[in-house]
Amino acid sequence: MMPENTAPSRKVVVAPGMCSGGSLIFGRIGDWTWESVAEACGTNVHAARTAEGQPTYLSFYYYRVRGGKVVHPHGLTFGDELDVTSRVFQFGGGSVLTLHRLAPAGSGLGTAVLDPAEVYETPDPECMYAETLNRWIARGRPDSNRVLTETVPHDFAYADLPRLPNQFSPRTLVGRARHAGSFCVPGPPGFTVAGEERSFTYALDAVRDINGAGLVYFASYFSIFDTALLRLWRGLGRSERQFLQRRVIDQKVGFFGNADLGSLFTITARRWQNVADPLSEIADLELRESTTGRLLAVAAIETETPSTPA
Repeated sequence: MMPENTAPSRKVVVAPGMCSGGSLIFGRIGDWTWESVAEACGTNVHAARTAEGQPTYLSFYYYRVRGGKVVHPHGLTFGDELDVTSRVFQFGGGSVLTLHRLAPAGSGLGTAVLDPAEVYETPDPECMYAETLNRWIARGRPDSNRVLTETVPHDFAYADLPRLPNQFSPRTLVGRARHAGSFCVPGPPGFTVAGEERSFTYALDAVRDINGAGLVYFASYFSIFDTALLRLWRGLGRSERQFLQRRVIDQKVGFFGNADLGSLFTITARRWQNVADPLSEIADLELRESTTGRLLAVAAIETETPSTPA
């Protein structure tokens, strides 16, 4: 177990496999979450088993990223150097919440303790912060991803982890988003609805979207939402170059279900524009299984859009 006042830190050189206009960086941060939980809890999260010997997976239930002026999700390129600090907190019932700070190398933050107050109240304007809430799940039926049950592995030691202060808990936010199918209910302050609601379909791709456990990969949800967002932007007459140059200010994703091979999704997209800054907007996205209407995920992506491509 790690002492409460320590956390894993990494010196990272950005490689081609972790930077793009898509989901690569989110997948890499997810790997750091698994590594951090393994180190903090003494559990082999990559091969976790229930007491009966059945596989159980550390799934992503909520994922939030806030971009800084220097480090932001789609602003990384080959060779960028980062100091990454992570810290794991218990979240009740075997769930864990992990915080990550991605700081520019040489900022002096590489050895600084990652305090929740920094992440939620006084973030460094140059850094990117990520927050992941993970729950252990197992398949209810071996041949389907539709019924997943919360199942904690027998050797998962989390009781000695620090607790996240209640005022920073995302529990209410995520619960409301799951109930409403949106992170934007009520409407975000300072934003107004822009344009009409749009819907797009997406066929689950067995080549790109399924992970090694046969589940829809959590980072694929980021790609699916971005695919819908790009379609929305094209309809507004914006270029793909503008899309790649977008700066993500804040992105939230709630993961509420998984799907089987051959599934077809419907993504409903709503757009909110910042009243004071027309270049700042929020994409409010809802992902459902087309045949059943089952809610699988929701996202809110706040971006700053370049007025013209560079």
